Amino acid sequence: MREEIILEKIYAGDPAGLEALMDQYLPYVTSVVWNILRNAMPVEDGEEIASDVFLAAWRRPEALRPGSVKAWLGAVARNKAKNRLRQMSRTLPLEEDALDVPGPDDPPGDLERAEEGRLVRRAVDSLPCPDREIFLRHYYYAQTVGEIARQMGLNESTVKTKLRRGRMKLKDILTREGFLREA
Repeated sequence: MREEIILEKIYAGDPAGLEALMDQYLPYVTSVVWNILRNAMPVEDGEEIASDVFLAAWRRPEALRPGSVKAWLGAVARNKAKNRLRQMSRTLPLEEDALDVPGPDDPPGDLERAEEGRLVRRAVDSLPCPDREIFLRHYYYAQTVGEIARQMGLNESTVKTKLRRGRMKLKDILTREGFLREA
């Protein structure tokens, strides 16, 4: 179905227009969402974000203009995915298993590693919000400095500086607690 016909149906409130819009652009919107999220979230969350993009189009049909529908959907998809990542980094501390914390039945030497893991998590959680997000994106989600800079609208040098400061803070905390020796 041509874009103009799809838009006419959406403007008229015809659900067939939304269905046709999804048929035409869902692969594109999904691709945009996953380029932002990478593997930071379960598939269901990515699908929910993609659905939210089309819900936004349905709720605001006046925003859809012939010839710029794809660009609008892409921009909304990028923003929604970035917002979800930001929201996740504010509300989700570093997960327990990310640092391979041992259980009570593991060898005794692992208890020291468990305590170190708790200290690292506390140190990461104590970083200010944008610094913590950068640190988690780089070391937990394995995003490159360039990706982080582009997605957060920062200079690469700013990202590198925040990563260095975060590492220094972790080193300071671990040294103070006796898990690292001063050089």
